[in-house]
Amino acid sequence: MAFKLLLVEDDPEMREIISDFFTEKSGGAFIISMAKTGEEGQQKYAEDEYDLVLLDVMLPEVDGFTICRELRKTSDVPIIFITARHSEEDRLHGYRLGCDDYVIKPFSLAELYAKVTALLKRAKGMIRAEVMVVGSIKLDPYRCIIIVNEEEVELAPIEFAILKILMDNPGQVMSRDIFLTRIWGYDFDGNDRVVDNHIKKLRQALGDASSQIKTVFKKGYKLEGK
Repeated sequence: MAFKLLLVEDDPEMREIISDFFTEKSGGAFIISMAKTGEEGQQKYAEDEYDLVLLDVMLPEVDGFTICRELRKTSDVPIIFITARHSEEDRLHGYRLGCDDYVIKPFSLAELYAKVTALLKRAKGMIRAEVMVVGSIKLDPYRCIIIVNEEEVELAPIEFAILKILMDNPGQVMSRDIFLTRIWGYDFDGNDRVVDNHIKKLRQALGDASSQIKTVFKKGYKLEGK
């Protein structure tokens, strides 16, 4: 089965490297379409159907954040940002806009390929509902709204990002390293106990639904329906 990927990247060398690696690694199963500007990327997406979008942030004409925001109004296509912008604020902004992953340059091509493959497997294995529901917790990834027992709950950006990761993987144990990598980035050099502190804040905000977040000794956390 072939998968169509849209790569929106203004660096011609980067486009060629990613395209060549993915084509060879997949044995032709990944068909890469490329765009060098944000406007061209939007046009290509409007004219064809894609299984996943690789999106740079700093693009001519239309930036990647804007493209992601517009795509999320009508599409659930998996989106991975590939960018040199590595600040925590940028990463959290990307997740709030609805991206599925955020990869910082320079990166490993093998790791990017693995992330793309994993996302495609999840996307093709199930259709994500517009509003994600686990137990008494509802999360609207497009409007960034959390509802618990039919009442809206306000979360800080990091707590929102943690909850979204848990909601994306219900019943699965998510290690502290997963949270650190996806939210703080590979260059984070702090203590992994920072995750525990934000889990504590998240539980406080969720009230009665906090019991759905289970601590798995020496492994991490998981979200259950009850």
